[in-house]
Amino acid sequence: MILFPAIDLKDGRCVRLRQGDMNRATVFNDDAAAQAQSFESAGFEWLHVVDLNGAFAGKSVNADAIRNIRAAIRIPMQLGGGIRDIGGVESWLAAGVTRVILGTAAVRNPALVREAARTFPERVAVGIDARAGMVAVEGWAEESSLSAVELARRFEDAGVAAIIFTDIDRDGMLQGVNVALTAALARAVSIPVIASGGVASVDDIRALNASSAPIAGVVIGRALYDGRIDPAEALAAARS
Repeated sequence: MILFPAIDLKDGRCVRLRQGDMNRATVFNDDAAAQAQSFESAGFEWLHVVDLNGAFAGKSVNADAIRNIRAAIRIPMQLGGGIRDIGGVESWLAAGVTRVILGTAAVRNPALVREAARTFPERVAVGIDARAGMVAVEGWAEESSLSAVELARRFEDAGVAAIIFTDIDRDGMLQGVNVALTAALARAVSIPVIASGGVASVDDIRALNASSAPIAGVVIGRALYDGRIDPAEALAAARS
């Protein structure tokens, strides 16, 4: 299982939200590039970055901070937030981002996901953010009529590299990852599923690893920033 430490960018700074609410942001580091270096030094092998302003604006907003992060680290990174057209996908991949995450676009413009995945094999992931099992879009501000499983199945044959599944109700709340819902999604599709939202301790990593579902990874946010999770212990649990 791959661990993805998260850098969520709001106005260029590393923050953590509670349940996706931009008004409930806690700033953890003013220097996003330094934070990325810290995660790399701790032994993490991937980085998960989200342009929060971009998710609401529908276009990349924290471009300078993202480029600074990319320049500061050697490990691969995935990027989501505000990428809504093929030009945005292409430009970020050309800038050194390992793979892009399409979230709102997966609901609003599924043809874009298919085109991007076909044009850039293994470099496009789908972000599925759900509240009570139903997909939310536009920075989680709007709910759709699609279930997470229904949306995921639409891309079974598209060639996407992964699905990043976030349980919005748990995101930033340190209440534990939703193992049951994540496992159900992982069993429903052949696409690798990465869990996100609510990870509070190393026990959450162990629980995901212990599930019978093929969960490929997990995104960790607030629990890393506030010291509830020790990186070395987490990495050991992920490899066990």
